[in-house]
Amino acid sequence: MGRLCAGRVAIVTGGGRGLGREYALMLAEQGAKVVVNDLGSTAAGEGADMSPAQEVVDEIRRAGGEAIVNGSDVSDWAGAKALIDAAIDAFGRLDVLINNAGILRDRMMVNMTEAEWDAVIKVHLKGTFAPSHHAAQYWRQETKMRGAPVSARLINTSSASGLFGNVGQSNYGAAKAGIAAFTIISAMELRQYGITVNAIAPRAQTRMTEGLRERTEEEIKRRNPRWVAPIVVWLASEESRDVTGRVFEAGDGILKVAEGWHAGPGIDPVEDPNELGPQVAKLMQEARPNADIWGRDIVS
Repeated sequence: MGRLCAGRVAIVTGGGRGLGREYALMLAEQGAKVVVNDLGSTAAGEGADMSPAQEVVDEIRRAGGEAIVNGSDVSDWAGAKALIDAAIDAFGRLDVLINNAGILRDRMMVNMTEAEWDAVIKVHLKGTFAPSHHAAQYWRQETKMRGAPVSARLINTSSASGLFGNVGQSNYGAAKAGIAAFTIISAMELRQYGITVNAIAPRAQTRMTEGLRERTEEEIKRRNPRWVAPIVVWLASEESRDVTGRVFEAGDGILKVAEGWHAGPGIDPVEDPNELGPQVAKLMQEARPNADIWGRDIVS
């Protein structure tokens, strides 16, 4: 059996630990040359330590693969550009960008500080947009130079918190919902250049999630980040050329495609707000409830 990503060059942000580490290792197993980007900060985004990313690079090289380490800050405009340039300088091209870097600063909205909000939005949302922008500019230029579309892949990271909502994560959920919308819109805009754009909403046990609640040994096994990596690597490959603008839930024993927002039941316009109460009550009876954190209808 051939290697799915042979000859492709991929960047993995947040590639030093957890999900990013598994993506980088599996991409290399499947023949990709990998740029492992990671600041090495804590789960809250504090400090810096390049050793986790370097360890992933060393593991790839010991197995006969090609990889380099990169410590650019993806939430910084110039840093994001430097990351894209580093891949092209090292390997002569770029085919895949996996936006995986993230932090958590969970707090009930009423207690959340401005700094906690800003930090999470910056790392997740700007940290997805900035490298995506610079990568897309490179791929657009390549398309113009070739006179034909490239075969490039953008893979973003959303979350059930963004798709369905989760208490205590208004900053994180807002960022992840924004990434889902960014994915859908970018897919529309970039299709003409041969770029597909998809997102993953992972269910995995990492240092960012391990303290949220107690889990059984079986749950921990099912939530190993390794179970999320296959769909990410497949999306990074040439085979995924016809799939774009979608969000996949992966891990914890499942692989699903999210169906996104759809228009629900409606009524004719009402001029007098005093008449709206019974009409809205009727709409609420006809509409599906918001989903729970697992994407299931909430049954009262």
